[in-house]
Amino acid sequence: MGWFSRRSRAAQGITTKLDRKATREDLAALEEFVTSHIGVEFYLEPETTATDTTVAAIAHDGEWIRRRTGSPQAAAKLANRHGVPLYEAAKTGYPERMRAWNRAHPERRAR
Repeated sequence: MGWFSRRSRAAQGITTKLDRKATREDLAALEEFVTSHIGVEFYLEPETTATDTTVAAIAHDGEWIRRRTGSPQAAAKLANRHGVPLYEAAKTGYPERMRAWNRAHPERRAR
């Protein structure tokens, strides 16, 4: 197939999964963050061709972590268990406090 073919990889039955699936450690890290921080909210990020479904857990001060959950249902179950609100990041965006925390902590930027 040429570089500019109109048929997508999905239409050809070719799928790419560049990343790993969610693990128990991912869910445990989210639970630990919820129990050790105040005012945590979950922001659901959909599965992509590169990454499984993820959740960004953001505390009241803007500190955050991102971990895989495997599915939106698993994220909702975890949020319900801990009484944490769950938002769809694609619809709501991320809170300003997360961006402010990122500016104050440049060492956390992706390399």
